[in-house]
Amino acid sequence: MWQIAIILIMYVPLVIVTGHYLFRVAMQQVTWIDPIMDRLDGFIFKLCGIKRVDMTGKQYVLSLILSNACMVFIGYILLRIQAILFLNPNKIDNMEASLSFNTIISFMTNTNLQHYSGESGLSYLSQMLVIIFMMFTSAATGYAACMAFCRRIVAKTDTIGNFFVDFVRIITRILIPLSIVVSVILVSQGTPQTFKANQTVQTIEGKLQDIALGPVASLESIKHIGTNGGGFYGANSTTPFENPTVISNMIEMLSMMLLPGACVVAFSLMIASRKEKPIVGKQGLAIFVAMTMLFLAGLVIVYISERAGNPIINELGITQQLGSMEGKEMRFGVAQSALFTTVTTAFTTGSVNNMHDTLTPLGGLVPMFNMMLNVVFGGKGVGLMNMMMYVLLTIFIACLMIGRTPQFLGKKIEEKEMKLIALCILIHPAIILLFSALAVALPQGVAGITNPGAHGLSQVLYEFASASANNGSGFEGLSDNSVFWNVTTGLAMFFGRYVTIIIQLAIASLLAKKMWHHDSIGTLKTDNTMFTILLVAIVLMIGALTFLPAIALGPITEHLQLYA
Repeated sequence: MWQIAIILIMYVPLVIVTGHYLFRVAMQQVTWIDPIMDRLDGFIFKLCGIKRVDMTGKQYVLSLILSNACMVFIGYILLRIQAILFLNPNKIDNMEASLSFNTIISFMTNTNLQHYSGESGLSYLSQMLVIIFMMFTSAATGYAACMAFCRRIVAKTDTIGNFFVDFVRIITRILIPLSIVVSVILVSQGTPQTFKANQTVQTIEGKLQDIALGPVASLESIKHIGTNGGGFYGANSTTPFENPTVISNMIEMLSMMLLPGACVVAFSLMIASRKEKPIVGKQGLAIFVAMTMLFLAGLVIVYISERAGNPIINELGITQQLGSMEGKEMRFGVAQSALFTTVTTAFTTGSVNNMHDTLTPLGGLVPMFNMMLNVVFGGKGVGLMNMMMYVLLTIFIACLMIGRTPQFLGKKIEEKEMKLIALCILIHPAIILLFSALAVALPQGVAGITNPGAHGLSQVLYEFASASANNGSGFEGLSDNSVFWNVTTGLAMFFGRYVTIIIQLAIASLLAKKMWHHDSIGTLKTDNTMFTILLVAIVLMIGALTFLPAIALGPITEHLQLYA
């Protein structure tokens, strides 16, 4: 338990300091790195013909969608012709069409769902120009949308900044500096960073083994900093080359947690009074505590479930003093595996240091439910936007119950906003459940299910929850590299990412144009303990009402069968 406590204690001051820095970047205030990066930004703006003028909400969204579409097109072409390009010492062949579609959508939507093994499916050039590049750009896109959303909520005009300026500044001032620091630490721990071809070595048993190398550290850093999750190797962060030591494991977890939590701190500073100058604003603190409560509840369940072990193995007379170690690394054990599992799905990164398919039923239920909720911190930027939908819904429901006017930050929440909020909240479960139903109804979907019964349904639910939440982790027992699974999960990732962002920015625009009203005695307080508890209750209630029937047929049934 002390391993978990150390990481959580280290996280608090780091997230506060980073949140203050993010606030300065988002509000285009002076930062310590400006003297260096201003020149780089100016060169990029001049090269690309970017004009630093404010955009309307529609212009911002259109710029986001079109820029992402251009990167998708170029990345898809590179994957289809990688065999004839340079930096391919291992002679990797071109990627198949449906797999290329899935992969490019996956990395552009910050999902990083992988239906391939990186060491055998991609050349070094593709790993850098497609995978690593899109890890930067997808993370920057999500954070730019979040900061535009936050600025929009507190704004009194129709302008929310410039997407291209936000996009570039996030990469140059946040993602690149942090990635360099993490890369250096990972290299010091033993993570490879080279262009050398795979090495064939002789093992101590006298057999030959191929050791896959490549620019691993640079991918690993942005993979976690940008809450991406895609691994250089098929085994992801379970392999010693991606995650060599306990120190690297701690660094990777802190990297995943850092920016999503810092987004909440930055938002709290945006809406706090300028006279207050708080460490963390009260409104943001209420949201942060709600997210933390959900996170800690999930962590406790995973830890207890994995520590208890598997009852069937107990009946065989095999000791489980270390807990359920199936699919886990001995160097990490149950504690760090449970924390990593909860972190990677709560912060929707998708990186794994153990195989989630081998978790106990309740241990596997938590990461699945984290992605179904998609608000337990969530991915970089978009997690806060998703939680804000529940904040507005909670305000509306609470005010209806006590006869007060629904109001947030001086703006009334009315019919048009509530329709969009309801639509935004319902899109995510609709994608998961409809695609899951399609998968178990069609022979092409059933063909990918390798485990019959309850666990097979859990595999399907997990896959589409991961895709829609833009997480990317998987139960990995699924045979998902087929046209059906590539196309359906690709569509789930696309709709789960862009439709919600568009609706959320539209909601922020509606609120920005409303008349501002002073708070009164009758205004519902949204920055106290009572509101935090109510917010957590609403999130759990919506999640339970939406997903409980499916979960009951999957992990809950499997748990009951295990202990029957």
